[in-house]
Amino acid sequence: MQATTFAALSSLAASIFWTETDPFVGKWKLDVSRSTIVDSMRVQTVGPNKYSFNFEGAPTETIVADGTDQPGLHGTTLAVRSRDPHSLLVVRKQEGQVIVSASWELAADGRTLHDAFTSLQPDGSKVAVEYLYKRVSGTSGLAGTWESTTKPKGLTWELEIQPFESKGLRFLSPGSDKTVTFDGRPHSYPGVDEGMTLSGRRVSAQKMRFNESSGGRVEKTRLFELSRDRRSFRETVHVVGQTIPDVLVFERE
Repeated sequence: MQATTFAALSSLAASIFWTETDPFVGKWKLDVSRSTIVDSMRVQTVGPNKYSFNFEGAPTETIVADGTDQPGLHGTTLAVRSRDPHSLLVVRKQEGQVIVSASWELAADGRTLHDAFTSLQPDGSKVAVEYLYKRVSGTSGLAGTWESTTKPKGLTWELEIQPFESKGLRFLSPGSDKTVTFDGRPHSYPGVDEGMTLSGRRVSAQKMRFNESSGGRVEKTRLFELSRDRRSFRETVHVVGQTIPDVLVFERE
């Protein structure tokens, strides 16, 4: 009788994780001052005046640097113009509206890259950030892997977490909609990049993790740890090939 009761209570406790009372469910806002946001990108030269770009581990975009709008990720266009071998102008548009613009300048020693970056926020405001990237790989020119830990002051980033089916959560943020089932198995979902799977595991009521994989290989691991007062949580993101993890601190709205 005791064993049966214990099993029933355990099952009930587990089910609480996937309801409206789940402590992660709610609306959250990023605290930039307490976060370490690693901005990484990989640039390759693939032909005369032609480059391939991987921003934040996203799929490759190959662009001719002639300043024209060319098909990019998620229905955007990407335009790149080369002023000289040490600088690029990069503009991303969505439905004809500029959402990102950047002016890259390579330092004389080739070890750092300055990026005068402007992005359009969901509320229509613009944020300008002067990023400084350090070379991680490559020896000369713009080609190579670059990382920056510049804090993007003024950035607003909201995240909403909702229950999803019986053992999952839905993560909603501008430009991203991911659903994760916490059963330890890989799942693909509508809206996730083609070939990508998400697999989650619940460690406890206040800790969970999920992996983002492509072609069976884990590319990102996200660990969520809720504070004792449940007013904030820390998300640590380990990206394959990135030397420093992202640490994102969210406050409950």
